[in-house]
Amino acid sequence: MSALPSDEMRVMQLALERGAASASALQSAVPAPGVRQHLVILTAFWIYVAFSNVLYANSMQASLAMMPGEIHFFAPWGARLLQHAFLYPALLCCVWVSLRVGWEPLWRKVPIQVLLGIVFSTLATPALMLGEYLAGDADMKTHLWPHGSSVFLKVFSPDELPMWLASITTFLLTYGFGLALIVGFAFYQRLRDSQLRSAALERALSAAHLAALRMQLSPHTLFNLLHTIRGQITWDPAAAQSMVVQLGDLLRRLLTAGEHDFSRLADELQFVRLYLGLQQQRFADRLTVTVSEPDALLAVWVPSLILQPLVENAVVHGLAGHEGAVTVRVEAVVTAEMLSLRVVNTIAPGKPEGRAGIGLKNVRERLAIQFGDRATFSAMPGYDNVWIAEVRLPLLRDGPAMPKRN
Repeated sequence: MSALPSDEMRVMQLALERGAASASALQSAVPAPGVRQHLVILTAFWIYVAFSNVLYANSMQASLAMMPGEIHFFAPWGARLLQHAFLYPALLCCVWVSLRVGWEPLWRKVPIQVLLGIVFSTLATPALMLGEYLAGDADMKTHLWPHGSSVFLKVFSPDELPMWLASITTFLLTYGFGLALIVGFAFYQRLRDSQLRSAALERALSAAHLAALRMQLSPHTLFNLLHTIRGQITWDPAAAQSMVVQLGDLLRRLLTAGEHDFSRLADELQFVRLYLGLQQQRFADRLTVTVSEPDALLAVWVPSLILQPLVENAVVHGLAGHEGAVTVRVEAVVTAEMLSLRVVNTIAPGKPEGRAGIGLKNVRERLAIQFGDRATFSAMPGYDNVWIAEVRLPLLRDGPAMPKRN
């Protein structure tokens, strides 16, 4: 008697291990944040910055051109495009280093992040000067490559300091926006991947739990049926041999059904008839069985082995406590696209309640996993000394393809 819980625990442990392996596979399948996405975002952002700066400079220069005198305060558009082209590799490099450095701990990483922004923004003025030179500005050629040795004195002269500060301030803010865009996208990717992994783990856990519940039926059913056959070996060997053959067919169907989440109602009813047939051979004078076969419902799909615990419970608890006859009736009806599977059995008069065993708990848990609130299960006494166990679930007209039986 003590071997049954141990076997069931081993079966459930095996199912959970398989579910954990499935979860690991699902986790590894979740795509990690890629460099390509970051590159596309930074490129699009920098193109927008370049064209917005060019349009702003051209509009401001056009406004200045309307004033008396010839005022050239803003660099031409070609020079500005070259400036942003030169700064693009620096932007990629600084952002890459920023992502590698990270932000934890703040007291040590924030100064490094600020320094990267300052380094990038400081390059803006030299990039603009080089762009003006390559764009064909004669004054800038003289400015950058004058005769003599005054190039550094000219470029880094105090007169250029306001332009440097303005450029550093502008491009430091621009760099901050670009970095915030990348960091925000990376955070979104991590959040999305975390949600995908969480959902994958929940699905794997549900699948493992469901597999454990399905496989839990096998040792429990076999345990009871072997005791049934053992009772016939001494008194009626021929009947015991016939029951062994029937048990073999039952176990084959049990194993086949245990490999799938759903099966056809016709297969479930056939399994029920095999099980009840074995019990009838033992209790031929006490047990009467009726299994309805609605032709219109034989092709619908139901959870595998969902009826088995109910009929087993009906036989065991119906016969317990008295020596009278017991009738077990299995019915299937449809109401408003809901399928009702009902197992009704007679019980001893005045028999107390308390039939919430492992089989009924199994049915409730499987329905909760597979259907949630859309399915219900009830087990309660009815009129005239009967017990009614009923499963209500959505009517499933389509299901997975089932393998052919040998």
